[in-house]
Amino acid sequence: MNKAELIFVPAPAIGHLVSTLEFAKRLIDCDDRLSITILCPKIPFMPFTDTYPKTVLASQPRNRIQLIDLREIDPPPLELSKKSPEKYMCVLIESLIPTVKAIIQSILSSHSNSNSTRIVGLVLDLCCLSMIDMGNELGIPSYMFQTTNAGFLGLMLYLSTGHNQTSTVFNESDHALSIPGFVNPVPQSALPTALFNNDGGYTAYIKLAKRYRDIKGIIVNSFSELESYAIGSVFNGRVPPVYAVGPVIDIKGPPHPNLDQAQHENIMKWLDDQPSSSVVFLCFGSMGSFGSSQVREIALGIQGSGYKFLWAMRMSPITKENPLNMLPEGFLEWMKDRGMLCEWAPQVEVLAHKAIGGFVSHCGWNSILESLWFGVPIVTWPMYAEQPLNAFMMVKELGLAVELRLDYRMGVDLVMADEIEKAVKHLMDFDCEVRKKVKEMGEMARKAVLRGGSSFNAIGQFIEDVIGSSSC
Repeated sequence: MNKAELIFVPAPAIGHLVSTLEFAKRLIDCDDRLSITILCPKIPFMPFTDTYPKTVLASQPRNRIQLIDLREIDPPPLELSKKSPEKYMCVLIESLIPTVKAIIQSILSSHSNSNSTRIVGLVLDLCCLSMIDMGNELGIPSYMFQTTNAGFLGLMLYLSTGHNQTSTVFNESDHALSIPGFVNPVPQSALPTALFNNDGGYTAYIKLAKRYRDIKGIIVNSFSELESYAIGSVFNGRVPPVYAVGPVIDIKGPPHPNLDQAQHENIMKWLDDQPSSSVVFLCFGSMGSFGSSQVREIALGIQGSGYKFLWAMRMSPITKENPLNMLPEGFLEWMKDRGMLCEWAPQVEVLAHKAIGGFVSHCGWNSILESLWFGVPIVTWPMYAEQPLNAFMMVKELGLAVELRLDYRMGVDLVMADEIEKAVKHLMDFDCEVRKKVKEMGEMARKAVLRGGSSFNAIGQFIEDVIGSSSC
C-alpha cells in the first residue's frame, strides 16, 4: 500500500496552531497511509508558539507526524507587527518561501529514492497562501485549512469579487453589506478590525482573498449542522470544494507557559464546591486585558448580577499594572464567598466543569467551539481580528449567544456595568432560549465528529480527494 504525505504550514499563532495540530492528529488516526510533516514558522516575541507544538506532538508516533522548525534569521521589524499583525504575518511567511521550497525539495528527493511515499498536498493556513505558487512549481496541489468559520469564508469571497477595491479601507458607516454565507446584512462595524487599518491590514486581507480561487480545496473548522446556510451558500460552484471538519478542538486543553499548578488546583477545587451551572466564567483570550475604568465596570457589573464568578484577569503587557489594584473599593471583600480571580485559567477544563453556567467571551473561534462542545452559552464581547464577525454570526445569524457588544473597539469603547449586569442575568436565566439551543448544538457537535457524522465524513471525503480513496 503506497504511503501519502501531507505538508502543513500553519500560522505561528496559538489560536491557529491548536486546531491545525488537532486536525493533523485526526487525519493520521483516520488513515494509516498518511504521514504529515509540519513546517512551523517562529516569531521571536511569541515563545509559546515554539514550545506548544512540541508538547502536543510528543505523544504522537514520530514516523507519522514530523515537526520541522522554520526559524527566520532576519524577521520583519517588530514595529510592523504593532501597526498591522496581519501584514507582519504575510511578510514573515513570504520571506520563508525559499526555505520551505528547499525543505520540500529535499523531502521529494528522499521519496524518489524509495518510491514508496508521495507528497499529495500542501495544507496552508490562510496567512500562508503566498506559498501556492511554490507548490505549483513543485507539482504539489495546495489546500487551505481555515481555522475560522464558514461565515468568514463568505467574507473573503466577498473581498475577492464583490468589494470595490478602489477604496483604501472600510469605515464604520451605517451601510450594511450583503456577504455570501450570511442571511442578514452585515454591518461594517462587525468586520475584522484589520479591514479598517490603512497601515497594511486592509491590503493584506485583499491580497489573501484573491488567492482563494487558486487552491484545490478549503478545510473549515466548523460543522454543517452549525453553519448549514453559510456552507450551502458558498459551496455552489464558485469556490473549490469545502470540507467542514469541525469542531477541531483540543478537549484536553492546551498547556500554558504560565501554568501555576497550585493555582490550577485551587480553581478546580473551588469549582467543585459550587452548585451546578451557578458560575459565570469571564475570560478574554491571550490579549484580553483592560484599563482601570473597564476593570471597574466589569467588577460592578458582576456584583450587580449577583451570580458567582471566575474571572481570568490579564495583566496589561504595556502598562504592567496589576489589575487587582483597579478594582472598586470593597469588591475583594464582597467576593470572598462569591467568586475567584486569577491571571490564567485552564479554559477547556473550566468550560467542561458542571459548575459553569455561562461564559463572557472575546468570541475567538476556538473559544466558541469549546463553549458549544460543552453546552455553555456565551455573552459576546469581541476584542480584535475577526471576533466581531464571529459575535455577529452567533447572535444575529444563529441565535446561539447573548449580545453584550458586537462592535467593541479596544482602547476606544467603555462597556458599562449596567450593560454587563443585564447580559449576565439574561445568560444565567434557566429559561433563556439561548441556553437551550446551545445544549442542543453541543450534542450535534459531538455527533458530527463520530463515525458516520457529518464532520467525520468530510474528513474521509478530503482524504479520498487527496489520495484517491479513503479508509475512514
